[in-house]
Amino acid sequence: MQAVVLAAGEGTRIRPLSASVPKPMLPVADRPLVAHTVDAAVDAGADEIVLVVGYEAATVEAYFGDEYRGVPVAYAEQTEQAGTADAVNAARDHLDGPFAVLNGDNLYDPAAVARLFDARPAVCAVEVEDPRNYGVLSTSDGTVTEIVEKPDDPPTNLANAGAYAFPERAAEWLDVPRSERGEREITDVLATVIEQFAVTPVILDRWLDVGRPWELLEANEWKLATLDRHIDGEVSDDANLTGNVVVEPGATVKPGAVIEGPVLIRSGATVGPNAYVRGATLIDRNASVGNAVEVKNSVLSADAAVNHLSYVGDSVLGRDVNFGAGTTVANLRHDDADVRLTVKGDRVSTGRRKFGVVVGDGVKTGIDTSLAPGVKLGTGVTTRPGEVVERDR
Repeated sequence: MQAVVLAAGEGTRIRPLSASVPKPMLPVADRPLVAHTVDAAVDAGADEIVLVVGYEAATVEAYFGDEYRGVPVAYAEQTEQAGTADAVNAARDHLDGPFAVLNGDNLYDPAAVARLFDARPAVCAVEVEDPRNYGVLSTSDGTVTEIVEKPDDPPTNLANAGAYAFPERAAEWLDVPRSERGEREITDVLATVIEQFAVTPVILDRWLDVGRPWELLEANEWKLATLDRHIDGEVSDDANLTGNVVVEPGATVKPGAVIEGPVLIRSGATVGPNAYVRGATLIDRNASVGNAVEVKNSVLSADAAVNHLSYVGDSVLGRDVNFGAGTTVANLRHDDADVRLTVKGDRVSTGRRKFGVVVGDGVKTGIDTSLAPGVKLGTGVTTRPGEVVERDR
C-alpha cells in the first residue's frame, strides 16, 4: 500500500522555529519530525512513500531522496495551502491502489500505524476528555458510522487523529468543495468512504499533534524516552554519564561533565567541561554546551552554542543560536500558574508549569541576559548585555 505523508505546511503556530525550516523537518530526537511518520509507514509495510511538499520543499527532498530505507519515494507539490484533501489531491497522479494518509507533523505509535494498514479501510482515533475541538467519530459494532466536526454535544469521546487507510476508490473523491472555513477537508472524503465501506476505528494508545513549540518539546520528551544507552563518541574519563545517554560518533564529552539521561548528543556536538545536562535533552549536530552551563529538558538545534555560565531549562533553541556568557532562562512563574506563550497573536497556556523560552534561528544574546518564562525571540534577534527580556521580540 502507498503512504501519502503530508509535509507541505510551514507551521505558523510554531514560529519562529519554522521561519526557514518546514515544521515537519524540525528535530525530534535523532531525525526530523516527519521521518518518524515515514519510518512508521515503512515498518507497517508501505511499498511507496508519496511526500506532499510545499514550503521549503527542497529541505524535505534533500533528506529523503528518491529512496528511503529501500522504499521508493515520490514527491507531489501542493501549490496552495487549501486543506488536507487538497494536499492529498496533489498526490493523486501518483496513486495506484489503496493508500494511507498520514500527517507529517504528527507522532503516532508505530504499532498503531501497522494496525491501520491491516484494517483498511480504517481511521485512527484517540480518546480525549473534551472532543469538542476535534472531528468526532461515532461507531456501532466496531464500525465508524459518522464523523462530525467540532460538535457542541459530542456523540462520543473518539477524536479523529488524522490518519487514514483508504480504498482505491477514495482517490476519485478527493476533489471536494471548500468548507465554511475555505478549505478542502479530508474528513469530507472520509465521510464518503464511511457511506460506501465498513470503516474500522483504530484506537491509538498515544498520539501527538505537533503544532506549537511546547508540543515539539513534548515530542522530544516522548522519543528521547525510548533511547537505549550507547556511547560511540569521545567521553572523558572524568565525565559522569548516568541513565540512557547516547553519544554519537564524532561527539565529545569533556572532563567534569555530568549527564543524566535521557540525553542525545549528536555527531559534532560538544558538552563541557564542567557542564550539567539533564532531563529529556537533545543536543543536535555541532551544538555546544560549555563550561559551567546547565541544560535541562530542552532542545538545542544544530549549531546552537551555550558556552559559558548559563542556564537553559524547558526551552527550544533554533539553529545557530549563540547565548552570551551568563544568559539565564527562567522557566517558572512566581504564581505557579501554567506558563503562557504567544501563538498567532494570542497569549495561550502551554499547559506546562515549567516552560522556558522559544528562540528562532540565529539569535544572539548579550552577556548576562535574563529571559522570562514564555518569551519568544524571533529569527536573528539580539539582546544587549544585562538586558532583562520579559516580552516577545
